[in-house]
Parts: sequence; C-alpha cells; structure tokens
Amino acid sequence: MSFVRYYHIILIIILISNCWDMKAQRSQLSTASSRAEKAYYKATECLDHRDYKCAERELRKAVSADEGFSEAWMVLAEVLVDQNKIDEAIKIYQTILIKGRRFYPEALYFLGSLELNTGLYKEASRHLSDFLNAQPISRTKEESARVKLASCEFALQAIQHPVPFEPHNLGPAVNSEYSEYFPCLTIDNQILLFTRRLPDPDIEGREQEDFFISRKQNGNWSKAENIGFPINTRYNEGAPTLSPDGNFLIFTACSNQFGYGEGREGYGSCDLFISRKMGQHWGRPKNIGFPVNTSKWETQPSFSSDGRTLFFIRGFYDKQNSYHQDIYQTILQDDGSWSEPEKLPDCINSPGLEESVFIHPDGQTLYFSSDGWPGMGGLDIFVSRKDSSGQWLTPINMGYPINTYHDENSLMVSADGKLGYFATDRPGGYGKLDLYSFEIPPELRPRIITYLKGTVFDEADGKKLAAKFELIDLATGQTIIQSESDPVDGSFLVALPSGRRYALNVSHPDYLFYSDHFDLEGNHDYDHPFLKDVPMQAMKIGESVVLRNVFFATDSYELMPESRAELDRLAALLMQNPNLQIEIAGHTDSQGNDDYNMELSLKRARAVYSYLISKNIDPLRLTYKGYGETKPVDTNDTPEGRANNRRTEFKIIHL
Repeated sequence: MSFVRYYHIILIIILISNCWDMKAQRSQLSTASSRAEKAYYKATECLDHRDYKCAERELRKAVSADEGFSEAWMVLAEVLVDQNKIDEAIKIYQTILIKGRRFYPEALYFLGSLELNTGLYKEASRHLSDFLNAQPISRTKEESARVKLASCEFALQAIQHPVPFEPHNLGPAVNSEYSEYFPCLTIDNQILLFTRRLPDPDIEGREQEDFFISRKQNGNWSKAENIGFPINTRYNEGAPTLSPDGNFLIFTACSNQFGYGEGREGYGSCDLFISRKMGQHWGRPKNIGFPVNTSKWETQPSFSSDGRTLFFIRGFYDKQNSYHQDIYQTILQDDGSWSEPEKLPDCINSPGLEESVFIHPDGQTLYFSSDGWPGMGGLDIFVSRKDSSGQWLTPINMGYPINTYHDENSLMVSADGKLGYFATDRPGGYGKLDLYSFEIPPELRPRIITYLKGTVFDEADGKKLAAKFELIDLATGQTIIQSESDPVDGSFLVALPSGRRYALNVSHPDYLFYSDHFDLEGNHDYDHPFLKDVPMQAMKIGESVVLRNVFFATDSYELMPESRAELDRLAALLMQNPNLQIEIAGHTDSQGNDDYNMELSLKRARAVYSYLISKNIDPLRLTYKGYGETKPVDTNDTPEGRANNRRTEFKIIHL
C-alpha cells in the first residue's frame, strides 16, 4: 500500500512534461544533434506508456549521440532510480556535474538525496551543502535539503551509538515463500493478523493481497490460515487494524478495473472498510463512508484502545500539484458515524511523507514512518508521546540499526510494549518479505498497560450476552473506553492503561447494570491481567445490585466526586424504567461501635437518595435504609473482606 514508488513515477512524469513544453521550442534544448533529439522524444513516448526499459534505451542513445545533452542525462537518472538501479543513477548525476552546469543545482540535490538513501552520508552531506550554497534554488528544495543534511548529521552520530536490535523471524507457521507484511495483534497477544501477497489463480503474472490469521498455542504461532470470504476476495485487501478486543477489523481496499471487491463500493482511489466478528465469523465489510473516505488516498488505519478513535494515512495532490501524505484521526460518534478527519499537528506531520501509523493501546504513544524528519535516509520509524496536557511531543527517531538507509515501516508494538513486529526481506527468511519481532529498547517503549478479559452471561441460565462496556476515569469522570462483548460468545477484552483508577460499567437493555472498579495507580503489569466474568441480573423484584463505584471518605457520609458516574447511571436506569422503585441500602464492616455504624450506613444511604432526587427522580420511587454491620457478605477478619462489607446497594421493590 506504499505510495512511495508511485510518487517517484509522478516526479519523472512532471520532469518529462517540462521537457514536452520545450518540444515546440527545440532551440531551448541543450543539444544540437537531431539524432539525440529524436531519441529523447522517443523516450518521452515510452514514459507516456510507463515503459521504463524502452525509455532507458532511447535516453542512452540520446546521450551517446551528444554527451553534453543535460536534459537527457537528468531524465535518464530518474528512470534508473525508478528501476531501482541506484548505483547507476548516482554515476549519471556525477556525470551531469562534470558535463555541464545547466542542471547543476538540481543534480547536486538529487545526487545528495540518493547518497543519503544508500548510506553514503559523508558524500551526501558534501553535495547537499554545495546545493544549499548554489544559486538559484527553489524554496521547497532548499527546505528539503536542510532536512536531508540534518539526516546526514543524525545518521553519522546514530551509527556511533547503535540501539540494541536482534530481530527474530516469526517462523514457517507465519511466513511463507510469499511476502507477509502489515501485522496487527489483539491486546492479549493471542491473535496475529497480517497481509500476504499471493499469485492470482485466475490471471498469470498478477498478484493480489489477502489477510491471514495465526493464533498463539502453547507459546507458538499456529499455522496461518486465510480468513476467507467475505473479507478476502480475488482483489486486494491490505493494511489491517483490529479493535483492541479483536471484534472489529478495519482495512484498506483500492479501486481497479474490477472495483473494490465483491459487493463493495467506494469513493475513489483507496478506501477504508470495516467488518464485525460475530463468534468465529466475520460480517460483510462496509465502507466507512464520507467524510473519512474521499476521492483521495485513505489507507493504513490504526484503531485506538478506546474503540472510538481511528488514525489513518491520507495522500493527495494540492492545487499546485504538490503531493501530501499525512496522518489524520477521526472519532466515532454516538450515532455510528465518523467525525470530519483532523490532520495531526505539524509536530507529527512533516513536509515529507508519513506512513504506517500505529497508536499503542496505552493511547499515549504513536509510532509511524516518515521521510520528513532527520533520520537514516528513506522512511524511518519514529515514536511520539503525549505530554500531561494531551499534546503530541516532537517525534524521536528509533535509532540505528532499527532504522537504516532503507525504508522502514509497518511497525506495530505489542500491548505489553516489549516487542515490535515488522516486515523485512533480510537474508535467512522463508521467501520475500517476512514478519519479524524484536525487543523494543526500554526508552522507546509505551506506557505499561494491562487488560480485562472475560465473558458476559445471564446469571440465571448462563446464556452469553452482548453487553456494552464503559471504562471511566474516576478522577475526571471521563469515559476512556467504550466497547461491546461478542454477540455470540459474550467474550470481551478491554485495555486498562496504568496510573489511573477506573470504574467499569456493563449494561444491557434487559438487565440491571453491573459495576466494578480497578485501581491501577500502583504497580501493575501486563503479565497479571484482570480475568473476570460478568454475571448480569434480570430485573426482578428482590434483586440487589452493589454500587461498587460509589465512594465515601473514611467515617464520612459525604459522596466523593468519583461516585457521580455510577449514580448518574442509576438515575438513567430509573428514567428508562418509570415503574421501577428501589430501596437504597447502606452497609458497614464490623469495625467500631454498632450504633455508630448503623447511623453512618443510614446517612450514606440518604446521601445517595438525595443525589438521585437532585437528578429529578421522584422521591416516591425511592426509599433508603441503613443496615450497619448486620448483613455482611464476606469475613470481617481481613482488609479485603471488610472492604466488601462496606458497600452501598439498591434493591428492586417494585417493577
């Protein structure tokens, strides 16, 4: 899905189009040889049909007929670059600098750029410096040259201070004789999804992309399997991202003469499509729609852990025919639509190209590839983090030898932050591009997270349920994550970034809501997740629900601010069920005087009662009572047991 090769092709076409303007004024060409001129214009016809071998042949004829033919030398160098004949192209630019000065500044710029992208940093630095001292030069190329010169300086330093890097091939269960790339993982690191490029069985010489899936079994990856229709078709599907729980898949499909794939429609170029998993089966993909998808190039999505923010790449030409390729984000709205995409700030998006964006499940760490920030040459991988105010910080180059003068992209980082996954065609693989993992250096890792995993079910009969989840930051009352359990098997998987206290609310229209809370302000790690099944109680007279996210200070009946989200949910339940009447019950542990505990529990129940009335709940639908320490649900001999006994409940007394 990379646009880099296409971008090089466009550069050649633009350069040639400038020469076509000279066709009517042949005296402006730097040759007087009709034979050289004829071959030159024959080359332009070859390029019109993107026949680069033909163009190279004719351009070599042109410079053979006239060694001083500067335009032919310049176009020949670009044609060689597009055919990946970099060493030959470098020699051509060196020849141009010797033969004449008509394209002297441009040749210096392109030569320095090629040297940077082949690791010839000292030579690149010299030629780019000479370019910046030459006149006249365009402002655009001047800005680009300064970044490239900074890259030379960075690269020479980075080589002297390498970061640890030992990539490991994921093995033959995942990799094959074909190319595998664009990996993505679920939060629990148990499911790996990636793109594989395969021969088209119907059209000889044509290739197409499909998604394959592998699962962790006894610590090893299982044999990758094609996920099949309706996701995979005979057309290209690529650059996938999974929602944190693995229940939603967003991917890229591009238009060709056959369209976007069976049953799909698009807005032009490449679009993003979404599918939901129901049990073990994927639903038919749907176009995400406008304003995310447009006639421009939308690709390489990355789902955030909140399930509502989507990062992606958009590429397009502006009115000045300048190409832009940047990172955007869009927010899922309550009505199921996506917001107008916003371009990330200039501290992330450079004047160059951005690719392969990946937002880590911590929601604070962004990895992406760029050729517009100082690096080793080509596309390098960078990491940026949010500061305390939520603003993105200046990207950090991940260093050498993670980055080299080759293009590095399609990085994703495991939820535990320890491993990075990427594609490369290094020696010793199983085919073309293979998937590898490597240990992320500690200073480049994301924040520590853990996760909550389990199943939602009917407490009475065990039936699996599709319920909605909300994870709320107790300090701010802000909803951090919204998700849903699988409608077939009731399973759920929710990320829990460290450093906060969370309220968990689970709801279903036909059941009482379920609540819990998690304190991650201390030391918690990924290797010790919260495994919790969620029993849902049907609405029946006599059923009680513990309000686990209602908090009071020690020996106080004043509600703490963290209680508001839970009590607002209870108020909403009462509003949605106008015949529902409840008793609010306060309970304490056995510490202290019995009479004092009875009075404290009564005052706490009354505080909840008063809050609900302030939310326009009819007081005739509410009663409250304090039970003190008379109804324990756990032992009073341990801190954990006493904490369970200190609780506020509500009981249904009328429906």
